[in-house]
Amino acid sequence: MTPLPDSYCPSDGTRVPAGTLVWCCPLCRGPLDLDFVPTPAPLKSLGGRVNSLWRYAETLPLASPTTTLGEGRTPLVELRDGISAKLDFLMPTLSFKDRGAVLLAELALRLEPRQVIADSSGNAGTAIAAYCARARLPCTVYVPEGTSAKKLEQIQAHGARVNVVGGDRAATAAAAREAADVPGTFYASHVYNPYFLHGTKTYVHELWEDMGGRLPDVIVVPVGNGTLLLGAALAVAELHSAGLIDRRPALYAVQAAAVAPLAHAWAEGATDLTGSAPPPASPTLAEGIAIPDPPRARQILRAVRDSGGTFLTVTEDQIRHAQSDLASQGLYVESTGVACWAAVREGAVLGARTAVVPLCGAGLKTGLASATVPTSPA
Repeated sequence: MTPLPDSYCPSDGTRVPAGTLVWCCPLCRGPLDLDFVPTPAPLKSLGGRVNSLWRYAETLPLASPTTTLGEGRTPLVELRDGISAKLDFLMPTLSFKDRGAVLLAELALRLEPRQVIADSSGNAGTAIAAYCARARLPCTVYVPEGTSAKKLEQIQAHGARVNVVGGDRAATAAAAREAADVPGTFYASHVYNPYFLHGTKTYVHELWEDMGGRLPDVIVVPVGNGTLLLGAALAVAELHSAGLIDRRPALYAVQAAAVAPLAHAWAEGATDLTGSAPPPASPTLAEGIAIPDPPRARQILRAVRDSGGTFLTVTEDQIRHAQSDLASQGLYVESTGVACWAAVREGAVLGARTAVVPLCGAGLKTGLASATVPTSPA
């Protein structure tokens, strides 16, 4: 079995040896990154490989998966000239979170914890629950009040225990982090655990392969905790360093205007949320990206800036209209998952540049966006 790489804190450089259940920096309690710089395989060598994200084995920190459900390799379809959508809602648990969850489950199998816990507004929780079920690992998922009933049903269907936390998404994360310090616990955090980012990066490796060894001018991603964006930045860096692309696409980060701390910090020219006081969060249909204080804020802002990208925000009306528009094209996507299309569908933001948007979650998870906004943010 290939040895696991060590982790390190991107803020203060503290190193964490592989093979432990330590889930954050022992000094600053911040999220960890992985000491792993792979070289992706050239395009011509990918033919005939397994038709899942595991075809990019050279870029993944784990090998020989036992919990795979065939995740990855989702279709790329054109929405209009120059803009395509990657249908990541066509995953085993109906969201892109499967990309990272499968790596967390594989890692947990190797570390043999007594229990696995996760926190989520829904999609990450359903993905972790499903892959823990596949791995025969006991799992508890912490969720905020107001989480979609269908997402709760899906988590429980996979045999996970649901712990509903009074309060918002931040309160839920705080409760899970306290539980994560119990000995023998594997914290399957899609925010703190860097293995999750190395799963989400396969989104861009697939784009690169399906576009014949190139990438669009702009990669548009929804941002709450930033796991898809940071994964995309990892993949772009890997492909560029290997000489497999000659230019880096701009990263456009999309937030709901109701909960947009990163967009606010960006507009203020800040490099972190510290010292930047965003307006109070309001209720939003985009529950999956309603994150008022993302732990990787500094990394997200730097990744967007380094790419030459920007932040965009969308209103609740834009979300409703985008969901209806996609449904009229045969694509039934949850309200969070339509945020990127809401941001660019009018075309003025992109101009003549090509772009890909992710459709991250299935509409069956939340139903159609109602005429009224939820009473509290998830």
